[in-house]
Amino acid sequence: MTYLDHAATTEMLAVAREAYVNASGRLGNASSLHASGRAARRLVEESREQIAERLGASPSEVVFTSGGTESDNLAIKGLFWGARRTDERKNRILVSGTEHHAVLDVVHWLQEHEGARISWLPVDAMGHISPADVVSALEEHGDETAVTTVMWANNEVGTIAPVPEIAAACVNAGVPCHSDAVQAAGSVPIDFEASRLTALSVSGHKLGGPMGVGALLLSRDAACTPVLHGGGQEREVRSGTIDVAGIAAFAAAVTESIDSMDKTAERMRALRDDLIRRVREVVPSAVLNGDPDDRLPGNIHFSFPGCEGDALLLVLDAAGVECATGSACSAGVSQPSHVLLAMGASEERARSSLRFSLGYSSTAADVDALLDALPQAVARAQAAGLSLPAGSGGA
Repeated sequence: MTYLDHAATTEMLAVAREAYVNASGRLGNASSLHASGRAARRLVEESREQIAERLGASPSEVVFTSGGTESDNLAIKGLFWGARRTDERKNRILVSGTEHHAVLDVVHWLQEHEGARISWLPVDAMGHISPADVVSALEEHGDETAVTTVMWANNEVGTIAPVPEIAAACVNAGVPCHSDAVQAAGSVPIDFEASRLTALSVSGHKLGGPMGVGALLLSRDAACTPVLHGGGQEREVRSGTIDVAGIAAFAAAVTESIDSMDKTAERMRALRDDLIRRVREVVPSAVLNGDPDDRLPGNIHFSFPGCEGDALLLVLDAAGVECATGSACSAGVSQPSHVLLAMGASEERARSSLRFSLGYSSTAADVDALLDALPQAVARAQAAGLSLPAGSGGA
């Protein structure tokens, strides 16, 4: 198989696998006071220091979690509740419609269950959020805004957001700002302190670490209400037994991916640009989504007019090429990409999109394999689309 879905998960780096195996062979709970527990704690704290150094944070700001979804939940719910605890007027959230569902579903839950009011930040046709729009929203609603959340790089179309400028506007308004940096970490430079963010989410398996571990970088002075309660681990913000082996492997992956980021990104950009050029040659009707330049080095996102994205994905999968579609499926009926709809795309274009994402192990042979399979796959998917009853939307 040719794997072009590294944005969903990428294979573990050798150094991360080695760190995991070594740590998993040790006995000891990092919260225990005996020698084995202290040894486990030492490994956790050394890992915390590695991650903090690579991401521009202090070790005390690294809160370990189970991954991006938990980090997003803790940041948005925790900061929302923390702000409202000190000022009942603060019940508004600033957010864009292009966020990952790990953010959008949290926001909708707070709206439904906690009475949160939502201000939707507009995005342009390339997926950009303007800092000026954030400033305007804060000027209108700053006194009642509990938290702003803007992803660093979009998981579907790869567009990179001006997070430091947005965070600066929030600092000036006295509003906490969170960024989901799950796709960005290890692919673009991140400096938590310089960004002026209040919180930032990272996930291990997106950058060569194991699944089930991640971190929330959380400013020491942030008022963040815990979501989990129990043993009081991780600054009493995130209770739960500490995953020593997962954290050791996560730290190894963060260190390796960031130390080699420039070289890896340069190679991926070359593969990405070659793939984009060749897709346009063999499928002239294909439409590139997102900013053509200011995007993640491994992200390629196209719409293929006349195709249902999920149908095209399955045809490619049968041909040995694995990729992703941004659409969701509910009750057997495909739904258009919410990211493209928020960017102003038509429903047809939003239904016909596919994401090809590269990783550190991607090669020119992967690109060749996709281009060998794509023209026939598009033709088959278009033919299948023509044979569907009007309004069926595919399966």
